[in-house]
Amino acid sequence: MSNIELLKNAVPPLLGWYRNHKRNLPWRENRDPYRVWISEIMLQQTRVEAVKQYYLRFLKQFPTVRALADADISEVLKAWEGLGYYSRARNLHAAAKIVAEQGFPETPEGVRALPGVGDYTAGAICSIAYDLPCPAVDGNVLRVLTRLFADESNIDDGRTKAAFAAALKEAYPPQAGDFCQALMELGAIVCVPNAAPLCEKCPWEKLCRAHLAGETEKYPVRAEKRARKVEELAVFVLEKEGRFALEQRGKSGLLAGLWQFPLAEAGALRPEAFGDTVATKRAKHIFTHIEWRMTGYLIRAREFFPAYVWEDAEEIAASFALPSAFKAFFSWLGNS
Repeated sequence: MSNIELLKNAVPPLLGWYRNHKRNLPWRENRDPYRVWISEIMLQQTRVEAVKQYYLRFLKQFPTVRALADADISEVLKAWEGLGYYSRARNLHAAAKIVAEQGFPETPEGVRALPGVGDYTAGAICSIAYDLPCPAVDGNVLRVLTRLFADESNIDDGRTKAAFAAALKEAYPPQAGDFCQALMELGAIVCVPNAAPLCEKCPWEKLCRAHLAGETEKYPVRAEKRARKVEELAVFVLEKEGRFALEQRGKSGLLAGLWQFPLAEAGALRPEAFGDTVATKRAKHIFTHIEWRMTGYLIRAREFFPAYVWEDAEEIAASFALPSAFKAFFSWLGNS
């Protein structure tokens, strides 16, 4: 039996399983393209549980694409604070301006052309919002299909993703949105990563080639990960008369345009250059390819250094988007 035939046979039991076992998630309440789009952007590289409350708050603040388009970018970044990968928020804002004027695109090509939308996100939006047979192949779907097919291809190779997308397109049922979400759901709660799959709960238990061969642990096959680059940094939380120093990052690169406490390579600036150190703390934050190892210094600044913006803790919380990379030092804003 070919992979396509196997996949077609796997569609009915998957849809039946999804109807009975899908999680109650806020973005599944309706298929409005705006809501689907917001959820799919938020879910890029972010766990479902972390997204739920952000999604609800974001839609309350920006209930329509026009509201999002008319907002200042600082408002959007503040609403995004803590979700990470802030380029997503900037792209959402830029795309909202386009959609507010032209309407939400209804073709895969039109959706794919929006800032911040890649092949996977375009496929997810088009299948969920419009029931179009547009494959959305992410890590969950790759893992599920490599096990179903017992396919030893490297899932980090773009050719594997392309081959699976082609097979999916041949097998998509009329209920494309449910099928797309069912695949994601299966990978999220049954055919899980970093643990043994829950095969006894899987609708494909009698179809999955890897399970039938007793070899689920072999899959997926992927390239060896490269070690992350480690950066040693010093974080200076400068306080004077109840106000704290902030600086804005550059317009490109990691965390572009966001606000932060003064930051430097370890050893490049001495704490005593700013004033008296009250407390120190070690913390780390892991990005996709970089790990920050930070030493934080809470300092009673001897002056309002003009290189920085100085604000009190209440204003910082209300108006400035500080990346969660610095969350270990946030408590100092209320205990200075």
